[in-house]
Amino acid sequence: MPAALVRLRGPPCGQPARLSPATWQHGCVTAATHSTLFPRVPDSADAVLEGLDPEQRAVATALQGPVCVLAGAGTGKTRAITHRIAYGVRAGILQPSSVLAVTFTNRAAGEMRGRLRQLGAVGVQARTFHSAALRQLQYFWPKAIGGSLPRLVDRKIQLVADAAAACRIRLDRGELRDVTAEIEWSKVTQTVPADYAAAAAKAGRESPRDPAEIAQLYSAYEDLKRERAVIDFEDVLLLTVAVLQDRHDIADQVRAQYQHFVVDEYQDVSPLQQRLLELWLGERENLCVVGDASQTIYSFTGATPDHLLDFRTRHPGATVVKLVRDYRSTPQVVRLANGLLAQARGRAADHRLELVSQRAAGTEPVFTEYPDEPAEAEGAARRIRELIDAGVPASEIAVLFRTNAQSETYEQALADVGVPYQLRGAERFFDRPEVRKAGIALRGAARFGGNDALLDDAPDLPSQVRAVLSGEGWTTQPPAGSGAVRERWESLAALVHLAQDFAAARPGATLADLVAELDERAGAQHAPTVQGVTLASLHSAKGLEWDVVFLVGVAEGMMPITYAKTDEQIEEERRLLYVGVTRARERLQLSWALSRSPGSRPNRRPSRFLHGLRPGSNAAAGRGGAAGAGGVERGSSGTASASVVPGPRRGQRSPARCRVCGRTLTDAGEMKLMRCEDCPTDMDEGLYERLREWRAGQAGRSGQPAFCVFTDKTLMAIAETVPDDEHALARIPGVGMRKLGRYGADVLAICAGRDIDGERDQD
Repeated sequence: MPAALVRLRGPPCGQPARLSPATWQHGCVTAATHSTLFPRVPDSADAVLEGLDPEQRAVATALQGPVCVLAGAGTGKTRAITHRIAYGVRAGILQPSSVLAVTFTNRAAGEMRGRLRQLGAVGVQARTFHSAALRQLQYFWPKAIGGSLPRLVDRKIQLVADAAAACRIRLDRGELRDVTAEIEWSKVTQTVPADYAAAAAKAGRESPRDPAEIAQLYSAYEDLKRERAVIDFEDVLLLTVAVLQDRHDIADQVRAQYQHFVVDEYQDVSPLQQRLLELWLGERENLCVVGDASQTIYSFTGATPDHLLDFRTRHPGATVVKLVRDYRSTPQVVRLANGLLAQARGRAADHRLELVSQRAAGTEPVFTEYPDEPAEAEGAARRIRELIDAGVPASEIAVLFRTNAQSETYEQALADVGVPYQLRGAERFFDRPEVRKAGIALRGAARFGGNDALLDDAPDLPSQVRAVLSGEGWTTQPPAGSGAVRERWESLAALVHLAQDFAAARPGATLADLVAELDERAGAQHAPTVQGVTLASLHSAKGLEWDVVFLVGVAEGMMPITYAKTDEQIEEERRLLYVGVTRARERLQLSWALSRSPGSRPNRRPSRFLHGLRPGSNAAAGRGGAAGAGGVERGSSGTASASVVPGPRRGQRSPARCRVCGRTLTDAGEMKLMRCEDCPTDMDEGLYERLREWRAGQAGRSGQPAFCVFTDKTLMAIAETVPDDEHALARIPGVGMRKLGRYGADVLAICAGRDIDGERDQD
């Protein structure tokens, strides 16, 4: 039997202060999935800005020069950048054809195109890096190289297998996949076969085979491509870069076409994509990038947050806007997310954004322990069944796991309790055979109109669609069980629901109007919602959100995954869990199993990332690192600051929260410690005593009480955080600029373990 549900203890989080203008309070600023399905196109440029909060509006109106948007999860980054483009176009500042917006997935690009269309910004190019590069390569290839572009291969595994055969190297299916990933990483990091071994060692990659063999396979793979006159997806970027570097006339032509660039998910750019972006830009600086270093989860593909974190260094005059108002999740979910990052280490953690929920209080996250994995799946399925029976739509529930191999257990468990589901990462909606056939049938019915006998008893648009799709396999009740039949029904049901929403938004709309809408959506890959619980890996869940999220398998060995060995790999696993947590709007359930199968030895334990966050666990050592507050910082032409995330300025502080449990702090003493009085301390007792001795000496020399130097609570906070520079010391409550200048050098020397008296004697 599963362990009893355990809820987090403690009083509910206090609600953050909100500004008063109703034009941007929650209810107007919402996530894409909660917005009106068919909104009215704004009638003016100023109307495009309505409903934006102050920081989002700052993004939308910063139309010239370099702009860096640091956007936390759920803060409306896509809303901000699409409104920025739409405002520029509607105000006549940007020409639609001169704007290129790039992102990383077809789904994200499709969503961006859909939003721009709804805002009246028609003609803007919103594409993936590969799609934009491929268009340019196809257009310029005859001029740059001559002839037609070589055929593009969709999947390179067969080529890798052929290369292995040519090298007389045997690879099983798993090794084939791993070697293919190594080749992809090499190409996006612009590493040639001869340099693979050294580059992999420098990057800390664990090669699936001997590095010399990988290099040999990589070289043979490239030879095979040349022999067969084919290219792969990485070649699309490499060849585009080569053409733009070698042919200045072509580069000038591209730059004349595109004057303004927007890059979404900038923390995920690879060195190769960054090089392509630089060639598109040339010497210009009309670039807006959007990202969050705390959501960097694709480093295995060559992605790095360094380009985001170094943006201010490369562009000293950049405007930096930080979005931290979280409109997606409740304060309880946000508190857990902030608590996860508070324990993080590394460069990305140094620039974390502390989210501030804008929603009303909800329920605490639920942590559940099960004896084995089947029991965990059955427990989640039962709870999901209860939620659906209570009125929660199945499409607003997700089960997220670390690896795709975990999916099967949950598919069976959901099928056993009669819950529909869909697998994330499967075929694109409008490419599904049943959707294409349904589109043909609807188009035919629209053409025949009143002469189609199917529509005789269908007085309105929804009933007409139901009548047409009943001939394609749609029924009022879903088929029993799971599998392909159920998936086809779910696709058709999504079209039925879309027709209902379309008719509600546009009374009097005809079947021909709906067909036109479907054509536009297919072009933008703007798919309707499929009615079913989503099963997805944490990586494929990026960019999505649901009312209820079940994070399953949150145990050591799975989260972090077993093969995550280095500090950098462990921190990426933490960020992956953070991404999973921030997918939840209202309810979050985290679970783990003590063993793999019933009767097995219970040798597993909850993930280390939950230490100090779940009830009954000891607090992990927190960092005293900086957390960025929201706001806008204008760039200057002077020397670039060392960090893209400036420290908080006076009057812009976010609510103080316990760095152990995440509760909002109101007591002055607790705010100095940055933790609750009863939360475990990780204070260095020896350091605390040395600081007290130093303080006594300072007080004696100045003839003032000891607390006038620093209070006991401030010394405790210093001994807990152990600052290593002035910036970290200045962030401790009770250490103002005056005391920093007077005592800072001594305190930092003591924290570093140096002898202050000895240093003074030498001076």
